[in-house]
Amino acid sequence: MAERIPRVPVRAQDPEVRAKCFEEVSLGYDRQEAMLEASRCLHCKNPRCVGACPVNIQIPDFIACVAKGDIAGAAAVIAKDSSLPAVCGRVCPQENQCEGSCILGIKGEPVAIGALERFVADNSPSTEVEQAAAGGHKVAVIGSGPAGLACASDLARLGYDVTVFEALHKAGGVLEYGIPEFRLPKEKVLKPAIDTVKALGVKIETDVIVGRTVTIDSLMDSEGFEAVFVGTGAGLPKFMGIPGENLCGVFSANEFLTRNNLMKAWREDYLTPIHAGSKVCVVGGGNVAMDAARTALRLGAEVHIVYRRTEKELPARKEEVSHALEEGIVFDMLTNPVEITGDERGWVKSLRCIRMELGEPDSSGRRSPVPVEGSEFEIPTETVIMALGTSPNPLISSTTAGLEVTRRGCLVASEEGATTRPGVFAGGDAVTGAATVILAMGAGRKAAKAIDEYLASKK
Repeated sequence: MAERIPRVPVRAQDPEVRAKCFEEVSLGYDRQEAMLEASRCLHCKNPRCVGACPVNIQIPDFIACVAKGDIAGAAAVIAKDSSLPAVCGRVCPQENQCEGSCILGIKGEPVAIGALERFVADNSPSTEVEQAAAGGHKVAVIGSGPAGLACASDLARLGYDVTVFEALHKAGGVLEYGIPEFRLPKEKVLKPAIDTVKALGVKIETDVIVGRTVTIDSLMDSEGFEAVFVGTGAGLPKFMGIPGENLCGVFSANEFLTRNNLMKAWREDYLTPIHAGSKVCVVGGGNVAMDAARTALRLGAEVHIVYRRTEKELPARKEEVSHALEEGIVFDMLTNPVEITGDERGWVKSLRCIRMELGEPDSSGRRSPVPVEGSEFEIPTETVIMALGTSPNPLISSTTAGLEVTRRGCLVASEEGATTRPGVFAGGDAVTGAATVILAMGAGRKAAKAIDEYLASKK
């Protein structure tokens, strides 16, 4: 019977309305919708969804609570393994993780695990956070993104004196500056999550650039921190290396999204606008490209996404691609930039491109795009946003003796997060390169456990 119930769709704002505002696109489930969707779960004896979740949330258990209307019980189940359910329910690629492993998805639609997690997080009653008795051992966490927040939360619950150091003026890392408001409302979702971490006794110091303001050596040698966790993410943008990338009007997606999120460029009471212009080209096909394109659209531009493969190969979440298409963003597929042209003032005038066709598969199994000779053309544009991925900033590794990095600039760390420098642990994008929020959270939690074991061994 359960598999015959169709998946309950998640309501969303009308595309014509949402394309002109920064209010959240997805409206989520109401109670009746959530309970109906939860009733579809088969409660498998060996639930594959749990193993596919990077933090191993006991998914069938929390869904069973939702089906009965026990939202507080569902929240308690999730809280055992995740400290950011309202965030993960919104931004995690469930189709490649928990939902991608759901048995119902083999012949039909998987259970909407992400939407149910979001519903629980948004509708569960707030609970008092109990602080553990402080044991006097100090741990520093560098970076207040998902890895840092997860690590700090677990360490605080274990009784450690934890201080988080954040380079920017607001805590949250990529959750604050990288994900647009229409996908992750900051006041409604992110601020309460950070407040919960603070309620555990975690101190968060902003405007501290480790490697400049302080160093790991000074934290451990002078400030009394017995261990350090590095969760600085991967914020160094990549470019194509084509002519014209130094023109005015060329952004990295990181810069564009950070300026929009932190400066709130869409609000009339903030005097920090972004000059996106009337026409914008976003180069790339991942989630960050979708975020940048949909942000530029909301700032009033006509937006093109330029991608060298086909829609089938787009790495972005299907939901994000669907939303972008609904909102009127133009996808120029099998198209690759070769030059950015400028006017006499040094501002972007057009994006010169070449048509591509798919050739033989590359080392990852994807068919390699090959230029079509003589197919060059120009797209008139005032702004070009490069969304081609990121790598870790080398500031930490270059100012800390004993930290090894890979050829991609990622910190070398064990599965548990131990780096090549004793007492220093790392996790999230700083180790893996750009990945997902839930993977970063999982790494932060593993590192917290390893830090606890490391410090216990020194007692």
